[in-house]
Amino acid sequence: MPPTSRPLRKLGFLTIGLFDEADPRRGHESTLEVVELGERLGFDSAWVRNRHLQHGISSPVAVLAAATQRTSRIELGTAVIPLGWENPLRLAEDLATVDVLSGGRLNPGVSAGPPMNYDSVKHALYPDTADAEDFGHGRVRRLLDLVRGEPASDFSGTRGFEVFSDRVQPHSPGLGRRLWYGGASLRSARWAGENGMNFLTSSVVKAEESEDFAEIQLSHVREFRAHHPDGDRARVSQGLVVVPTDSASAEQRAKYEEYARQRTPRTTAPRGPARMLFAPDLVGTSEEIAERLHAHAAFREIDEVAFALPFTFEHEDYVQILTDIAEKLGPALGWQPTASG
Repeated sequence: MPPTSRPLRKLGFLTIGLFDEADPRRGHESTLEVVELGERLGFDSAWVRNRHLQHGISSPVAVLAAATQRTSRIELGTAVIPLGWENPLRLAEDLATVDVLSGGRLNPGVSAGPPMNYDSVKHALYPDTADAEDFGHGRVRRLLDLVRGEPASDFSGTRGFEVFSDRVQPHSPGLGRRLWYGGASLRSARWAGENGMNFLTSSVVKAEESEDFAEIQLSHVREFRAHHPDGDRARVSQGLVVVPTDSASAEQRAKYEEYARQRTPRTTAPRGPARMLFAPDLVGTSEEIAERLHAHAAFREIDEVAFALPFTFEHEDYVQILTDIAEKLGPALGWQPTASG
């Protein structure tokens, strides 16, 4: 391992949890089985991605509540919940409840910004307040404050036979330190640091100062840590798409390579008015992928990852990919699995 790379301390994975509309239970069960497998393989964390009005997990907090009852050690995260769809007070209650059920294993990741396709959905989501909603960082700040125990009401005490608290219940004291912000720009990285959050950086960044993905991502990591109270010890997790092929069949390898080939054109230049730049998918043997990661400027400065599973594969593909990550790629990056207790 090159001396400039940090040994990988925490290894996680991310899944979108797709399902067949005609049989949604099977897809959700597959996601839970993948999380259980991750715990058995020694992964440190499992993350689910949020999808509204699609055939993917629309309620990650509910799915993770189920996962808390089928696992005992692995940390459970969301990457990410778009807060434009959420009421911060109600979400704070749900997150705290799941954290209590998990024994303090929840890592909620959130993002700011208006809901996707807002003009098409605002009549159902916010029929009376669509033009007045704040989708900026203020919405994230409300969630932070509520989770960390700031007052949600100006009343506490007893009315009749009922006792009321002025803060979110249940209160889970450690949860406020395990909130993550998913950002793709320097501004987002700076804001997350200034507000003491952890930082999720993925396979998509905004090309502001460069068109080199690794250089851009590295600038975000450094900007975040420069403004975080913990400095270089502030937690950053990287979420690239990684597909090791060590134990894959010839058919699986061909499918994985074709998947990456079809997605490669979007990685060649920034896209759209926002100049979003995508990272190439990493497909190959664990040795090949480890070599590419050690050469990645941003990877060399982090020690946590949540590798993203491709969206459209089959359950048996995810089993193979996760097994190879845990048994081959992780150790090649300096990581050691955690034994299940």
